[in-house]
Amino acid sequence: MTSLQSASRRRRAVAVAGAVSAGLLLLSACEKPTPVSTVTVGDSSVNSEALCYNDGKALDAASLAKCVKNTGDIKSITVDQDETVRFGVDPKIADEGWILLVNGRQFTDVSKKTYRTIPGSAFFNAQYGTQGASNTVSVQMGEKVEVPKGLWTFKLKKAS
Repeated sequence: MTSLQSASRRRRAVAVAGAVSAGLLLLSACEKPTPVSTVTVGDSSVNSEALCYNDGKALDAASLAKCVKNTGDIKSITVDQDETVRFGVDPKIADEGWILLVNGRQFTDVSKKTYRTIPGSAFFNAQYGTQGASNTVSVQMGEKVEVPKGLWTFKLKKAS
């Protein structure tokens, strides 16, 4: 074997090792999906992975503030006041307990169920501080409002 062939094989071996290393690096950088929350109104539904999530551990104030500002990917759904709004959460969320926030304020008590229904009229009612053409509803994981473990956010738009 000539030195030229030997050098060529070494370069290929190094290239293959580099490609394998790069592939492993990319795989390790992949994040596993977060639990999912779903909002259903009539025949329509939207679901979302968490806006903020730390694998079930409490979120610190800085990371929570950062994700609350990240409103670009919030899914929306139209709600008629006479319809029922159904919230469904992954069992992982239910096991930790969850509450609904409307426009950042606590709207429900803690639930450990995977499913909850609320009349659509509650989301557009001055009595509940939810008047207007749209409201932001968040599913907050955790039994204490002050110690969130995850946040899933949706926009509810009032049907005309």
